[in-house]
Amino acid sequence: MATMKEIAELCNISRGTVDRVLNHRGSVKPETAARIEAAAKMLDYRPNKAGLILAAQKKNLKIGVILFQDSNPFFAEVLEGVHAKAAELSGFNCQVPIRQVPFDEAFQLEAIRSLMQEGIHGLVISPYNAPSIAQEIDRLSDSGVPVITTNTDIPSKRIAYTGSNYHLSGQTAAGLLGRMTFGQVSVGIVTGSPHILCHTERIAGFTETIRHSFPHVHILETIENHDDDQESFEKVQGLLKRLPQVNALYFAAAGVYGGCQAVRSLGLDGKIKIFTYDKVKTTAELVRQGMVTATICQKPFLQGYRPLELMSKYLLEGARLEKEFYYMDIDIRMKENL
Repeated sequence: MATMKEIAELCNISRGTVDRVLNHRGSVKPETAARIEAAAKMLDYRPNKAGLILAAQKKNLKIGVILFQDSNPFFAEVLEGVHAKAAELSGFNCQVPIRQVPFDEAFQLEAIRSLMQEGIHGLVISPYNAPSIAQEIDRLSDSGVPVITTNTDIPSKRIAYTGSNYHLSGQTAAGLLGRMTFGQVSVGIVTGSPHILCHTERIAGFTETIRHSFPHVHILETIENHDDDQESFEKVQGLLKRLPQVNALYFAAAGVYGGCQAVRSLGLDGKIKIFTYDKVKTTAELVRQGMVTATICQKPFLQGYRPLELMSKYLLEGARLEKEFYYMDIDIRMKENL
């Protein structure tokens, strides 16, 4: 097995420079880093994991986590995954400070800056989709603090994304609705916020597929509920009163329980096909009752656990990520297989 000394001799570069590149410590000219990485690959260099972990324990590593508030039950399950991995990492003297913030740009910026003041070495974040957040992630990356996004993504210098392929899950929802409905279908879309990329990607995949493959389905209107059940109740009730021809609903975000109660309040239970995401307790019960036709699940526990796993290996072991996107499997659930 090759050593750093052998790589340094092959590249005619100091061992210290090789160490900085292979252990992600400090900046090195891109062309020099590329030469070192090529030599390491050619010589099949593998880091001494035990030594790296011992060194990391002495550093008192901190990996910050920023999630949206668990008023959306989905994020309560994501948080369970974070806590599970954080408990494992505590044995390596690695701390995981957590912030939960509303769907608000200013709150998220404050959370990022607060964690940086605590001296975090890496960040896992469900980003609010705004230029200021992308710029902050880029600034962290440029300063040597790697960032992994989870649940929802943002164009930036983050090193990886973990979560669903939202465009594909939107296409899947369209396929379900298109094949499980008959005659002329009028759809209302219920989304959370245009500032959450996963919501907009789901809608994009859904609308493209409907327009391309299902001419009997017509999208009438999109409403926003900001993942709030009370707002969802009011908005869905208003939609159904205003557009009584709606006979299908597509929930691209949370607020499913409130929206379904609006359907019931108008005596439309069983008359509207409803397609949702996740199987949080309230949604699962609606599936069992037959009110929700089908729900697409996205493994929230894993969305909390996996990004911390990837980040800890990156920081503790110097392990380079194998890919940029770590997608969850699409899991379709109905009353019969819930």
